[in-house]
Order: sequence, then structure tokens, then C-alpha cells
Amino acid sequence: MPVVRSSDAVTHEIHGARFVSYATPLSGAKELCAWRGEIPAGTKAPAHTVNREEIFHLLIGELLITLDDTTHRITAGDTVIVNPGATFAVENPTDHTALTWVTTSIGLEAELADGTRITPPWAN
Repeated sequence: MPVVRSSDAVTHEIHGARFVSYATPLSGAKELCAWRGEIPAGTKAPAHTVNREEIFHLLIGELLITLDDTTHRITAGDTVIVNPGATFAVENPTDHTALTWVTTSIGLEAELADGTRITPPWAN
């Protein structure tokens, strides 16, 4: 069983948020990937539609999550299950950085409203 040290995690930044990836094919994962998300105060990420189920757990903070046009306020300890084909957006309306833990299967892709496809390097 591979051990991924925090010093070996890879950091990516996109849409004002930071993604610190731990479990990826490059670190030895065969089916799943996982990362910590750091969502700064005031960040409003664009809505995107995902092709894989995504489990989004809020570790610290408070966020507004829009899932298929319904907005939910979540707080630390809450988990959001994002099913394949769902449209998902995240906003941090607070003045503190929120921390998340996300798990999905390898091969996650997201499509923005304008049709742009994103293949996140931390999920592939």
C-alpha cells in the first residue's frame, strides 16, 4: 500500500481555488483519486457538469453549493454527493478559507457552461 507523504502532494490552482492532490495514478491509485480543496474567501467557481460521481466533504468553513440549480448552504462536516451529469458550483461567501476533501474515480472531466472541457490533472 503506497503512502503519500504531504510533502509529495501536488498543488494545482484554477478558478481562484487550490487543489492539493494526494491519490492519483501518478501516486499509485488504480481506481480513485482524492484531493484537498482550499477555497479562499469570496471565491465563486464557475458551474460545471461532471462525468463521474464526486464526493465533496467540507472539513472547515461554510460554502454555498449549487447542485442542478438548487443552492444549499453547507457547513463543516457536511457532505455533498455529486452524481454524474449533475451541474455543480461552489461559492465561499465568508471571509475565511474553506477546506474540503474530495474523492472521485479516475477520469473525472468537467464541462463549463460555454462547452469548455476541463480534465483536472489532480483527478487523472
